[in-house]
Amino acid sequence: MAVGYIIPDALTHTPAFSMKPIIECLNHPASDAYSELFKNGTSTGSSTATGSSTKTGTGSSATGSSGSNSNANAAVTGRGVSVVAGFLEAIKSVDPPGKWKVVVVDEHAEKFLKASLKQFDVLEQNVTLIESLASHREPQSLEAMYILMPTSKNVKRIIEDFTPFEGGRPMYGGAHLFFIDPLPDHLVQELWSSRAQPYLRQLQDLCLNYQAVESNVFSLDLPEHFFSYYSPPPDKPGAIANARARIDEDLAFTAKKILNVLISIGENPLIRYFVPDLPLPGALADQASTAQQQQPSEGSGRWRGALQTAQSFARQDSISNDGNSISKMLALKVQKELDDYAKANPDFKVQNPNKPKPVLLITDRMMDMAAPFVHEFTYQAMCQDLLPIHNGTQYRYKFQSSAGTYEDQVATLSDADEIWVKLRHLHMQDAIEMLKADFAAFMEENAGFAGKPGQGSVNDMKDMLANLPQFKEMREKFSLHLNMAPECMDKYQNMHLEALAKVEQACATGKTPEGKTPKGIVEDMVPLIADRTLSSRDKIRLMALYIMYRQGIPDEDKRRLFEHARLTMQEQDAVNALALLGVRLKRTSADKDLKTMKQKPEDDDYELSRFHPIVKTILDDHIANKLDPIQFPYVRNAPGPSTPMASPAPTPTTTSLRSARPGWTAKPSQKSAIPKEAGQRLIVFVIGGMTYSEMREAYVMGRKKHKDIYIGSSHIIAPNQFIDDLKQLAHQGIGSKALPNGLEYKERSYQEAYELKYWTRDPPPRPRPQPAPQQPRPGSAALAPPVSSPAPSSLSVKSSHSYDGRGEKEKKKKRHFFGF
Repeated sequence: MAVGYIIPDALTHTPAFSMKPIIECLNHPASDAYSELFKNGTSTGSSTATGSSTKTGTGSSATGSSGSNSNANAAVTGRGVSVVAGFLEAIKSVDPPGKWKVVVVDEHAEKFLKASLKQFDVLEQNVTLIESLASHREPQSLEAMYILMPTSKNVKRIIEDFTPFEGGRPMYGGAHLFFIDPLPDHLVQELWSSRAQPYLRQLQDLCLNYQAVESNVFSLDLPEHFFSYYSPPPDKPGAIANARARIDEDLAFTAKKILNVLISIGENPLIRYFVPDLPLPGALADQASTAQQQQPSEGSGRWRGALQTAQSFARQDSISNDGNSISKMLALKVQKELDDYAKANPDFKVQNPNKPKPVLLITDRMMDMAAPFVHEFTYQAMCQDLLPIHNGTQYRYKFQSSAGTYEDQVATLSDADEIWVKLRHLHMQDAIEMLKADFAAFMEENAGFAGKPGQGSVNDMKDMLANLPQFKEMREKFSLHLNMAPECMDKYQNMHLEALAKVEQACATGKTPEGKTPKGIVEDMVPLIADRTLSSRDKIRLMALYIMYRQGIPDEDKRRLFEHARLTMQEQDAVNALALLGVRLKRTSADKDLKTMKQKPEDDDYELSRFHPIVKTILDDHIANKLDPIQFPYVRNAPGPSTPMASPAPTPTTTSLRSARPGWTAKPSQKSAIPKEAGQRLIVFVIGGMTYSEMREAYVMGRKKHKDIYIGSSHIIAPNQFIDDLKQLAHQGIGSKALPNGLEYKERSYQEAYELKYWTRDPPPRPRPQPAPQQPRPGSAALAPPVSSPAPSSLSVKSSHSYDGRGEKEKKKKRHFFGF
């Protein structure tokens, strides 16, 4: 989505200056040439045309332009949300008279570009050079496309680029300005009233400040917000007010980023939000109630201040937090952002009357605290849990070349890998079977292989790949997954995950595979907790699930569990931090059972994969018009009971749960494909981090219910990182990966906070211009003027778009499990 601005005549310095009003949004059609990261989606719903805001220099007026049926604003590839198309179309739209152009980025915009496009994708759009705004640059006659964050420092640098310095010349022949987020009106005014104004060719807001992780998954890349929402404020005067101001600031950031996503997919949805029956977290807690409650158990003196708020509510059966719950606060802010945007862009409000209105469901991490701890055995979730995958996308492995040697290979896990997309939501057993079948089909079709290679082991398949040098791309893709799957299975065996998962499933579901109330959980759990070969993280996960299943345990029981597990004080902090997220740690004989949201069992579940995140139940109930309107109220305009919500779904084929067989052997039913025309669009946003299992459920429910379902969050959490964050939660994030220096509590405006978040280093001082060359003496040969070429023979790039890292040593594989 790009929003353009009309240059106000009153601010034009020279009457001769003319610029076309940019009042329409950029089109973002799907294209095989550039939709590499999101090319596997297929359209499942009609796009919504939207308008664009048109600002004057004073910011006093706003008009809208009509959109088109081509989804004029949407950075949509197929049915997925994508920033790839948005960036590429913006670069294509810059077409200077000389054809060639320079791209200038700040360090933050560069990260967005690198995450979305390959260097070649940028350079082939008639780009000769990609330069950093903070680097020393040489003046040139080409026009430049700036892709920047909308900060005052960046605006100042743009102005400096076109302010001649001691007889020098402007940095570029002209400026095409593109901002990741909307540029504030006062900075628009500053640009138009500056000496750079005659060089400005266009100014557009891209509204692309988010990460399109997958076709239907987005992340706002705000992991530090976990601490501002859930950490207790420090025991200092004014700390509570400052902490609440920080929460408000972070929610404002989140709301604006969610608006970017909604603009990209062209939807103006109804909003529902989660009202917890739990104590409010962190600084939002009712401070007046805490003084009447018990202190935490002995030996946790440094935890008293941290746990006091959460434990204060541990004995209450039900609390209505509709007044100031974090989900409601965000819902109201998103609604205001939508209202403001729709007011400036009237076409954005137009909806297809024959299609159910989209709905945004806002919830938070407190709603489902089991999901981050349960060991998942679907392919993507298992890989992200057990393998060393850098930033959730980069995996290093050993690749066997045609010469028989092993080379380090770094693979990117994305929608560009059709094998990954096909396997990622399957149970590992099904993923292995499909991988074998696809490999067999590939061998028969392309290599003329006689026999049945799909019936061999995965290691046999890897040996076959080494003898296919002519199929380099497919060799690498198959090799990647033929390495990842066995490594996961090795860890499954070596980490005793089968025994661990049996106890986890009983705690997380509250049922045995036969559907009965579990007995003997303690007897099964204690030997695992005491096992020295079991990692501390796995012990924490098991203890957390057990405490949640029991809705709290006596302090003495918790102390004994810590002792059996030999947890360090910091590891104990991770367990104790559950109280800060609404989990009742301590239970006495007088405590009643808390009301919880129950999941619905499936007939085709594997024994060790019976747990489903609560987001599945929420989506199911919402689609069926059964979601509790008190626990999930609408911000406004709740649809009537006759509003169509669900499309008729095919009758599912059910398979009984084979509880008597090993947990990996139950075969699930075949899921139906998504129809070409889907019904209502649903967007789920999880405050405080979402899990890979929740991402999977969005896809599965979309296919099952014929809906186009998106899911997003402040960030994606893997179990180990979640535990590490819990260790620092009571300490305002100090020492954490996302916030090593802890939370900063300071009252400031939104723009001040934005400037701080997207701070960039200062560029080096501009060198003085070289003196003009002396005139040649009479009789001497005149210097020939330099000849400029319209098309450079080679492209020079000043920003690196490559990934580097050190790998692990090759791991030895065992062959006795599933043919490995």
